[in-house]
Amino acid sequence: MRITDTHAHIYSLNEARYPMVDRPLRPPAGTGTVAHLQAEMAAHGVQRVVGIQTSTAYAFDNRFLADAAAASAPWMVGCCTLNPLDEASPALLRRLARESNVRAMRSLPAEYGGSRRLDDPGVHALWRAACDAGVTINVLIHVDLADELERMLPRHPALSVVVDHCMYPKGRDGLEGATLRRMLELARYPNLHAKLTWLVESSDQAYPFADTHALLRAVIDAYGPERCIWGSDFPLELWTPKATYGQHLQVFREQLGLSAAALEHILWRTPGRLYFRE
Repeated sequence: MRITDTHAHIYSLNEARYPMVDRPLRPPAGTGTVAHLQAEMAAHGVQRVVGIQTSTAYAFDNRFLADAAAASAPWMVGCCTLNPLDEASPALLRRLARESNVRAMRSLPAEYGGSRRLDDPGVHALWRAACDAGVTINVLIHVDLADELERMLPRHPALSVVVDHCMYPKGRDGLEGATLRRMLELARYPNLHAKLTWLVESSDQAYPFADTHALLRAVIDAYGPERCIWGSDFPLELWTPKATYGQHLQVFREQLGLSAAALEHILWRTPGRLYFRE
């Protein structure tokens, strides 16, 4: 089975060249590097990956992400993060896509003091630049901004948009939870996709995290495998320490009751279309 990991945060050991922010969220020693990622991929039969800009370590400084994606082609592409309040960000996105093997952008709300807006001129400018550059948008929001996302989608119908972590539905809330229900409602927008990274993080249980299985299947049923993708949230030692990389993948592949055809789309064909220009 061919496998793509669409959500791997990466970190550099060279902090002189790639300095981190004050009080960064660091992974445990020896984890989170490109070499560690390659070892996990080799151990579990993963052929390619989307490297995610780690804002909790580098904020909007995408130099390491861009350099790593360029150096690791063709098995890695990059997903940058840019500031929607910076007027230079759209031009920078186009340059990263052109020069640094960046195929996606994690889209954050514009921050105004204590307020956050997704339906914002700066966010729209970045989405237009992404569409022009053939870059997929990965939008990172919680359910409180779902209405703004819904207003934006019809304004960018040619842009592929992925909801990172599906806005974090919780296993404890079950199938009637407000976040899950809102995520399912948004499935009517054909350019919206679901990133199924929350198998472990949203669970209150230990392996095999059974309280999230029905929720994941509901999202897959609503969007179809053609609009769903899997990601590990690497390094799991930091982001989901109650699971190993292998356990996360094993539960997804073997315990959700998905057909081989569905897995082929979720693990390979859909990420190939979104990030690898297939």
